[in-house]
Amino acid sequence: MAAATYQDFIHASEDTDGVRLSWNVLPTSRIEAPRLVVPVSALFTPLKERPELPPICYEPVECQSCRAILNPHCQVDVRAKLWVCNFCTARNMFPAHYKGISETNLPAELIHTFSTIEYTLQRQATVPPVFLFVVDICLDEEDLQALKESLVMSLSLLPPNALVGLITFGTTVQLHELNSDGCSKSFVFRGTKNFTAVQIQNMLQLGPGSGRPQTAPQQGQQPGQPGQQNNGQAAGAARFLQSVQECDMTLTDIIEELQRDPWPVPGDKRPQRSTGTALSIAIGLLETTYPNTGARIMLFMGGPPTQGPGMVTTNELRDTIRTHHDIDKDNSSAKYIKSASRVYEAMARQVASNGHIVDIFACNFEQTGLHEMKYLANYTGGYMIMGDSFNTSLFKLTFQKVFGKDMRGDFNLAFNATFEVKTCKEMKLCGVIGPCVSANKKGKNVSEQEIGVGNTNVWKLCGLDNTTTLGVYFEIANQHGTPIPQGQMAPIQFITHYQHPSGQMRLRVTTIVRNWADAQTNLPAIAAGFDQEAAAVLMVRIAAFRAQSEEGPDVMRWVDRMLIRLCQKFGDYRKEDPSSFRLPANYELYPQFMFHLRRSQFLQVFNNSPDETSYYRHKLMREDTTNSLIMIQPTLTAYSFNGLEAAPVPLDTTSIAPDRILLLDTFFHILIFHGETIAQWRKARYHEQPEHENFRQLLQAPRDDAAEILQNRFPMPRYIDCDQGGSQARFLLSKVNPSQTHNNMYQNQDGSGAPVFTDDVNMQVFVEHLKKLAVSSSS
Repeated sequence: MAAATYQDFIHASEDTDGVRLSWNVLPTSRIEAPRLVVPVSALFTPLKERPELPPICYEPVECQSCRAILNPHCQVDVRAKLWVCNFCTARNMFPAHYKGISETNLPAELIHTFSTIEYTLQRQATVPPVFLFVVDICLDEEDLQALKESLVMSLSLLPPNALVGLITFGTTVQLHELNSDGCSKSFVFRGTKNFTAVQIQNMLQLGPGSGRPQTAPQQGQQPGQPGQQNNGQAAGAARFLQSVQECDMTLTDIIEELQRDPWPVPGDKRPQRSTGTALSIAIGLLETTYPNTGARIMLFMGGPPTQGPGMVTTNELRDTIRTHHDIDKDNSSAKYIKSASRVYEAMARQVASNGHIVDIFACNFEQTGLHEMKYLANYTGGYMIMGDSFNTSLFKLTFQKVFGKDMRGDFNLAFNATFEVKTCKEMKLCGVIGPCVSANKKGKNVSEQEIGVGNTNVWKLCGLDNTTTLGVYFEIANQHGTPIPQGQMAPIQFITHYQHPSGQMRLRVTTIVRNWADAQTNLPAIAAGFDQEAAAVLMVRIAAFRAQSEEGPDVMRWVDRMLIRLCQKFGDYRKEDPSSFRLPANYELYPQFMFHLRRSQFLQVFNNSPDETSYYRHKLMREDTTNSLIMIQPTLTAYSFNGLEAAPVPLDTTSIAPDRILLLDTFFHILIFHGETIAQWRKARYHEQPEHENFRQLLQAPRDDAAEILQNRFPMPRYIDCDQGGSQARFLLSKVNPSQTHNNMYQNQDGSGAPVFTDDVNMQVFVEHLKKLAVSSSS
C-alpha cells in the first residue's frame, strides 16, 4: 500500500468504525513489538455517530466457546448452517431462525459494510434516566439567579419521562420533597457528616414497607438485571425523584424560590460549603432507590468545599488554597489534599459501582477543588466544566449542549455502559486510558503488563456520548519464532452494552481485522502502516496518565526517550552524521507533536492551578484524535488582503504580521489576533466606511469561522478578541514556536514575525538536538 492509500484507509476506518490504530500492520513477535517503541494500541469511539446503521431488533449470535459475536470476518457455511469463530476457531451452528440464510440472503451482521452494528435488545425493561441536581447556594445573588434560570431552562430540555430531584447545600444540606402541595418541604442534614446509603435509607424511610408492596419483575425481565429496583424503595423515593412532566411546576417554584445560604459570612472568611456531605446524600439516595440504572448527579458549585468530608481548604481567607508548588513542597496549604482526594476517590468508586454518573460544573474565579474531585468525573464518564461565573455565556451555552441531540433526534447521552474487548490468542490487553473503571473480569486475553486501567478485559463506562473516545493498549503475545500462517488476520472486537436515553438497552459491536508482518524480514510493511496522529495521541495519553502519579521531569524524560528511540528505529541516517537524518513521510509530524506536548499544559504545570491541570487532562482523556491533536498542537489560520481565503499557517512567531489577522484554536480557547496595522485601521473605523467594504469583510471572516467552531465545540471554549501588543495576546504568544525571541530578534532580515520574550528552546533547535541524539552511537 502507498502512504496515500493508507491515509485513505485510516480515515475510512475512523469514519465507519470510530477506530484508529497506532500500527495498521501488526508485528508477529512479542520480542519485536516493544522495539517499535509505540505500543500496538487503538483510539476507539464506542458510540461514533452512524445514522445510516440499520436498526437490528434481534439478539446477537455468540460463539459458544469464547462469547465473541458473529461478524462479517467469520467463515460461514450457509449449506451446513454453521460458522467458524475468527477469535477461537470454534465451529458454531446458527440458531433456528437463521435457517433462511443463503449467499444472497445474509443477515446484516455478515455483510462487510456493517463491521459496526447495533442491536436493540428486547429482554430488559425500560427505565427512564434520573437527573439529580446538587446545587451550591453559597453564591452571590447575581450568580445564583443565573444558575436558577439555567436550571429552570433545563427542565424543558430533559426527556418528559426523566426522573428529576433537587439537593441544595451550604452550611447545611437540604433534600427537597417534590410532592408537597403548596408548602415546600425538605429534609435538612448537618453539613459536617458523611452519610452512608444505609443511613439515608433509614432516615428517609426508603425501606420495603415505605411505599407500594413489592411486585414481580416485569415480563421478560430477570431479577437482578439493570433497571430493576425494589418497588417499595422506588415509591418512597417518589417524594424526592419524580418525572419531569409530573413535577415541572412544583420543581420550578422550588428552584425560583431558592435563597442564598442564610448563615452569615464575615468579610475575612469563606462560606461554609458542605460539598462532600451533599454528594454523599445524593449518592446514597440513588444507590438505595435506582441502583444499576442510568442516573446523573449534576453538581453545581461556586467555590471550594470548606467543611465536612472532602474539605479542600478552611473557611479562613488567610488560608490560601493549594497551588502546584504547595503540593510539591507539602506546605500547610496542601494539608487537606490527601484526605480530600481519598474521600472523593472512594465516592467515585461507589458511584461507578452503582452505574451512576457525576457531572461537575465549577464556576468561580478562585479554585473550587476540582483537583481533589477529579475522580468523580474521570471514573464515571461525567462532564467536568470549569468557568468564571454561572452568569456567563460559556456556562449557559455549555449547559444547554449537555442536553443536545444527535442526527436522529435522540439525546446525545448514554448510560450505565460496559465495554468489552475480544482479541485473538496472539494478542493480549494491557489496559484502557479513558473515563472508565475496571469491571474486574479477567479473561484469558489479559496481559500482566498494565497500561492505564488494566488487569481486566471488561470496563464500566457509566456515562458516554458519541464523541467519548477510549485509548486501548495491547500486547503481542505470540512467541518469538512461532510463525503466524500466511493470510491469517488479527481480529479485534469491541462490544459496548449501554442504556439508550430512550430507555432501551442496546449492544454495539465493532469488529476490525489487521494484517500481520514479521518485523525481522518485513519491517517496511509495518513502518508503512504507522498512523502518526493516532500514535501521538495514544502516547500523550500515557504521558498524561503517568503525570498524575509521577514527577513532571520523569515524565518529560520518558517522552524524550521514546521519541529518540522511535527516530533511531525508523529514521534513515548515517551514524554520527546529523545532516543525513531523514524520517519517512508518515513520521514527519510526530516530533512536532512531541515538541508541542513538552510545552503544553498537560505536562507543564507552571502558571496553571491544580484545578486547571486536572480539567485539561480530563478533557484530553476523552476526546477523539482530531480534538486531541488541536489540544496538543493548536491550529493557526491567517486572513489577509493577499489571499482570497483563510489559509492555515505554521504555529510560529514568523506567522505574526502587522497586516494579518490570525485565528488560534487551542480547543479550550478561540482567539482572534489582529496585527498592529489591522488594529490601527479598526480603531480608525475604516471598516464602517463604504469605500472600505473589503476591510469590513476581512474583519468579519475570522469571526464567522470562530462562530462555527463555537457552535460545534463542547464544552464552549473561551472566546478572546485581541490586538497585537495587548495583554490578551499572551494566549497566542505562549503557544507559538518561539523561533524569534528577544535574543535573536535582530537576525531576521525580512522583518516578518514578532519576537517572544522567552528562554524556551524553539523547534528548530529541538529538532537539531533530536537528530544528533538519534544518529549517535552512544544514545
